[in-house]
Amino acid sequence: MCSLIPGIPGLSHNIKVISVLDRFLEHSRVYVFHNGGDTDVYISSADWMTRNIDHRVEVGVPIYDLRIKQQILDIMQIQLKDNVKGRHLDANQTNSYVKRGNRRNIRSQQQTYEYLAKLQPVKDT
Repeated sequence: MCSLIPGIPGLSHNIKVISVLDRFLEHSRVYVFHNGGDTDVYISSADWMTRNIDHRVEVGVPIYDLRIKQQILDIMQIQLKDNVKGRHLDANQTNSYVKRGNRRNIRSQQQTYEYLAKLQPVKDT
């Protein structure tokens, strides 16, 4: 579900929304802001919906660790490139599948799993 309607001139013309519905139904709550050239990354316990913001106690926190921040950004890029289960949400709310063209298939949930499986574990210092 997405209450935001992208592509409305003067309101959301610079916002792109891609929905991925696949095997794993849970979704991340990651917010990325390009703050004057600096990329700020936050994770949150909830979506920005009225029922969560007005009626519950939720938390959103910035990610300061550069390694973890980069991993989150890498995963976001994988998700944005999904051309198997990804759908574009547009101003008409058509939810059309992302066109593959001649590109190789990218199924973001599988690609994310493979990405995370290759990471070296963090050692306590």
